[in-house]
Amino acid sequence: MRGVRAGASGGDVDVVVVGAGQAGLSTAYHLARAGIGHVVLDHAPRPGGAWQFRWPSLTYGKVHGLHALPGMEPGGTDPLRPSSEVISAYFAAYEERFGLDVRRPVHVTAVREGRAGRLRVESPAGTWSARALVNATGTWDRPFWPRYPGQESFRGRQLHTAQYPGPQAFAGARVVVVGGGTSAVQHLLEIAEVAAETTWVTRRPPVFRAGPFGEAEGRAAVALVEERVRSGLPPQSVVSVTGLALNEAVRAGLASGILERQPVFDRITPSGVAWADGRHVEADVILWATGFRAAVDHLAPLRLREPGGGIRLDGTRAVRDERVHLVGYGPSASTIGANRAGGAAAREIRRLLAREGAAGDGGRAGEPVPAEAS
Repeated sequence: MRGVRAGASGGDVDVVVVGAGQAGLSTAYHLARAGIGHVVLDHAPRPGGAWQFRWPSLTYGKVHGLHALPGMEPGGTDPLRPSSEVISAYFAAYEERFGLDVRRPVHVTAVREGRAGRLRVESPAGTWSARALVNATGTWDRPFWPRYPGQESFRGRQLHTAQYPGPQAFAGARVVVVGGGTSAVQHLLEIAEVAAETTWVTRRPPVFRAGPFGEAEGRAAVALVEERVRSGLPPQSVVSVTGLALNEAVRAGLASGILERQPVFDRITPSGVAWADGRHVEADVILWATGFRAAVDHLAPLRLREPGGGIRLDGTRAVRDERVHLVGYGPSASTIGANRAGGAAAREIRRLLAREGAAGDGGRAGEPVPAEAS
């Protein structure tokens, strides 16, 4: 496929984009339009970002709002097809249409200070030397597993949303679903049709949002997330500020009792979960729909984290290093937010390169960078 280059050997380039999901592809599009030399490093085996790993029963019609990538609409899509197939095909076509230089599979292990004020981007597939970096790695690779007393003693099966295989794997089982987000609700509604019993537990009472979610509501939600990021705190989930959409399926789940929420348990026993008041629920499976954390460990050598645990941003730019931008992080974690942030990052980087008198000097990825020179 033109524009998708298997493997890589590294080289000098103006910008390295890490990740080829919605945020990474949007950024690459805007960088290309600005004439800025760049390469996209993606550790996934094929196009599609995190979408390629979603469970088969998550059809395109159930997707919670996918915004088109800049410059190309998805085209005719079957709402009954798995979203993993539909969106992966769309991303692949997008990379092809705009000739995006995506190298895969390339797993970036570290970004550190390099030679002459450049950034050294390291991976087993090669090393790149860049004037700027856009991190667009999302969260899918860092599922969050809470810890509870007795967790290791549980004789049943524990799995995370990231490993969810679809409802049929839970046929006849007693299932406890932990988490208050959209994924937890989707899992429950599916699993309840085939499971012997389901129990939903959350740390806080879920908030269901009725009515339309318009532009004003969206701006308010983004502002709340952005406030945390500007303070150097880890970003919260979108649902924590928007609430759960009260659609027909959710209304039916509430009416039937499937979505009757219980407060989170205090401990896990060999045969289930228990509360301090003596209640106990037998379980064969605990499904942790407890969200994800930003996949930014490879940036650790740059010491970008604030005391609060997050990376403080000014727009998309890391406050501690103007060469580094985070797209698809915090307020730009939505698909529409990622598109806008990709354009903003490209504009900031163009100004940075122009200020250094280096715009266009890096070009496309060239010869490998000797280890001792990077």
